Amino acid sequence: MTLTNKQISKKYNRFSLFYDFIERPIEKKLFSKWRKELLKEVKGRVLEIGVGTGKNFPYYNHEKVDLTAIDISKGMLNKAKKKANDLGLKVKLELTNTDYLPFKDDSFDYVIATFVLCSVPDQKKMLLEIKRVVKNSGNIFLLDHVLSKNKLIAFFQNIHNPFTKFLLGVNVNRDTIGSIKKTGLKIVKEKNLALKDVFKETKVKKWD
Repeated sequence: MTLTNKQISKKYNRFSLFYDFIERPIEKKLFSKWRKELLKEVKGRVLEIGVGTGKNFPYYNHEKVDLTAIDISKGMLNKAKKKANDLGLKVKLELTNTDYLPFKDDSFDYVIATFVLCSVPDQKKMLLEIKRVVKNSGNIFLLDHVLSKNKLIAFFQNIHNPFTKFLLGVNVNRDTIGSIKKTGLKIVKEKNLALKDVFKETKVKKWD
């Protein structure tokens, strides 16, 4: 069963209260360095989808980005707003879902989504919206966990998915790379980061 935007929003509103605390160990050991590497060259008009509590904020070049960040959860956005204020980062924060992004076509130089495609109700809709709002010359940078090609790892992902989906609205067994290809977006970089091919950095363009 696919969760609705409303159901996911409710889960993350609750989860926002202790989200940073629970993820602190893995954030410190792995995620932070991946974020830093991913965002080091990002500049221009930037859209971050699923901003969460603002974990990417410290890694943007504040002088080179015009940042808009959206999330489905008001609780998460409140945390992100506080983090932006603490960092002195100017960012436009908006509460919206990913089925239809409230932006004009060809609006952004970069679209960023880190650990978001695992939880949205419809990956294809989100990716098509990203394709619409990113400029023809723009870039799409993704971090996520995806379904492994290793049969043993995939077996355990499929077993655990009902639990993570019920508790957090997170899917650990999505064929995200396949979804990207189905939308006609072009993968220019696919880098395995951890657990063989589970955690990935993916860089995508609208055209070759």
